[in-house]
This record gives sequence, C-alpha cells and structure tokens, in this order.
Amino acid sequence: MAHTPSANQSAPDATRRSERSRRAIYDAALALVVEVGYPRTTIEGIAARAGVGKQTIYRWWGSKADVLLEAFLDLGEQAARAAGHLSYAIPDTGDLAADLKQVLRATVDELRDPAFEAPSRALAAEGVVNEELGRRFVAQLLEPPLQLYVDRLRAAQQAGDVRADVDPRIALELFVSPLAQRWLQYTGPI
Repeated sequence: MAHTPSANQSAPDATRRSERSRRAIYDAALALVVEVGYPRTTIEGIAARAGVGKQTIYRWWGSKADVLLEAFLDLGEQAARAAGHLSYAIPDTGDLAADLKQVLRATVDELRDPAFEAPSRALAAEGVVNEELGRRFVAQLLEPPLQLYVDRLRAAQQAGDVRADVDPRIALELFVSPLAQRWLQYTGPI
C-alpha cells in the first residue's frame, strides 16, 4: 500500500537524505524497472535492493512513480555530465535541418538505450493513468527540451529560415510526434 503524504506534511528536506542511500534507491529503482518491468517493481523490492528500509523510501517519496521519476531525472543529469554537457542545447550552426536531425538522432539513440528506455516507457505509461505524475513527467522531463526546440525554431524564424506564419510549437509537434508514436506503440522503426 502506497503512503501518500498528507497535506499537512511539508516536503521532505532533501539535504537530510543520505547521499549513499539516495543513490542506492535510484539505482535499485532503475535496475528493477529494466529487469522486471514497472508493474512488478515495488517499494519493497526497491528497498531490499537498495539495502534500506521501505520507511526510508516513504519518508522521501510517496510512491514508486515518484522514486522512478526522480531517479530518471538524475540519470539524465548524470549522462549529461558524463558527456560534458552542462546544459542541454539545440545546436545553431546556421543549418536548421542539419541541427534538428542531429538532435533527433541523439534522441533516438537515447530512446534505444536500455538504461533510458525501460524507465522512460514506464513513466510515460504510468503518466497516462496517473494524471498528477503525467503532469510532472511533462513539466520536468519533456517540456524543457521541447521548449529548446521551440526557441530554436523561433530563432530560425527571426533569421528568415522559417516562415513567419508557422507556429513553432505546432511545427515541433509535427516532427516529434511521429517519433514518439513509433517508440511508444512500436508502430514502426525509429
């Protein structure tokens, strides 16, 4: 049974978390989702794998979805640091098509990476049935990079490379949505 913090409880103080425990919980959650899938991943399983009590997890997170979302965000930050990227950016070489292709290829590589695929599929699927998680998934995981695409398209408009009457957000959705559809529902290669 999931513990949901009451409205009276304040958000947990992240600075009180043991970094070693937090890292172990993240690693356990991500590994279990890859190994057994999201439906069979449990707080008890995460706790056992991480070597912590489940009360430790419930003190910091309200559900396995909360743990997985935070672990996945951290995984992305770690990957960016390992690649030497301090922040995610859309290149601006002056060739909009080449820049977007480069970023979309990198996105496909990430979607195919087993370390990212299982947790991102789990979060996407759970976000369909858990509205609050879905909103957080979009706000924290999807919207920041999507906004970079929109900003890049707006810059291309200002440079005269994209027609002024094109809505950058709709244009973005037209070339990202087929990729997402194929990936989410296995309707074709990506």
